[in-house]
Amino acid sequence: MTEIRSFLSLAGYYRRFVQNFSRVTLPLIRLTRKDVKFIWDGDYEKAFRKLKYSLTTALVLVPKSNKLYVVYTNTSKMELGYVLMQNGRGVAYASRQLKPHERNYPTHVLELTAIIFALKIWRCYLYGVKFKIFSYHKSLKYLFTQQDLNLRQR
Repeated sequence: MTEIRSFLSLAGYYRRFVQNFSRVTLPLIRLTRKDVKFIWDGDYEKAFRKLKYSLTTALVLVPKSNKLYVVYTNTSKMELGYVLMQNGRGVAYASRQLKPHERNYPTHVLELTAIIFALKIWRCYLYGVKFKIFSYHKSLKYLFTQQDLNLRQR
């Protein structure tokens, strides 16, 4: 059990270079829970091998500060996913599982949550430069036309 936690901790350090990190590691994370009996079967082996492969083959690009950054966000019922790109190539990836209370949020709030989280984690890249954000939810355009927003929208 402690070996799996150590491996996940090490892999987590490089999570920004692994696309869909939280989805790939989910079976291994479930295995570390207290109420789960430790039985290493095919699903865990598959997740372990996929994570190991992703870590050893991830393309790491050095961003150029004079090029336009593009942030892509995506949400599902279980997780948030992000990609920071430059010239059509991934510079960094991020993903996280939704917290239990966030699973009740409407879609437009989840998309906004994804954007805010992406801006927080990539602040060092995006602060002071022009960048674009792409989201799949058109209703977010509505927020830019409103003069009064509620606390969550601010």
